Amino acid sequence: MNRIFKTLGVVIFLMIPVAVFGQSRPVAPKRNVVKQAASKPTSAQKPTSAQQEVIDNIIANMVNVKGSGFMMGSNTEEAYPDEGPVHDVTVGDFMIGKFEVTQREWETIMGENPSVFSGDEDEDSGSLPVEYVSWNDVELFIIKLNRLSGKNFRLPTEAEWEYAARGGTRSNGYSYSGSDDIEEVAWYGRNSDRRTHPVGKKKPNELGLYDMSGNVWEWTADKWSPDYTMPRSRSNFTDRGGCWGVSARDCRVSCRGGDDRTTRLQDIGLRLAADPF
Repeated sequence: MNRIFKTLGVVIFLMIPVAVFGQSRPVAPKRNVVKQAASKPTSAQKPTSAQQEVIDNIIANMVNVKGSGFMMGSNTEEAYPDEGPVHDVTVGDFMIGKFEVTQREWETIMGENPSVFSGDEDEDSGSLPVEYVSWNDVELFIIKLNRLSGKNFRLPTEAEWEYAARGGTRSNGYSYSGSDDIEEVAWYGRNSDRRTHPVGKKKPNELGLYDMSGNVWEWTADKWSPDYTMPRSRSNFTDRGGCWGVSARDCRVSCRGGDDRTTRLQDIGLRLAADPF
């Protein structure tokens, strides 16, 4: 289901004034189009001690995923039209982050924090997922991270993302990532208090991945196609997983969103992937 309809659904579901999602949010300038991050790191830079600590933590929290074939998409009653047709996909071995990229990680690498949300009295803002980042912003983050780390981080493909969310070869066939009970695994419209929450506080899925349902939508590397078979958009990229402000239906592992590469919203972040180190 395209994001414009999801956003309307969020407003209706939560009965939040439109200004919360639109005019009250600061208007960010558009960035120039950025190419997909290079497959090999270039122009290596020496990280600061703080950057090295973040890099070491990111690497330590990458989960190895054994590739296989799976049926991608959904044709259940809950499924939106863009979740079909259900089709057989095979993914190779890859790595994916145990957690969504946090505000602390982004700020340490990039030197600034674009996020709208901050922690309350009992929370550390740094452990919240970074949001209000466009696909272009994310590519700049990945390019800089690769130069500092000497690694080949990237965004997951849409197929890799869904395969991992389903639990890979350990999948139990859950509707949400890790459970059929959304309250166990996701911050979404009914339990989030209309905000993000620190990563890793809910139950993980079968692969030990947290927050793949809810909290923030996650950008993927693939351009948007309304049914997997039609030509892909020139500028819209797919985001997955649902967020803090949507219904349970939009947090299912097969649910899809799509946004322009320059879009910044307070409910879109990212999760890193990589080929096996």
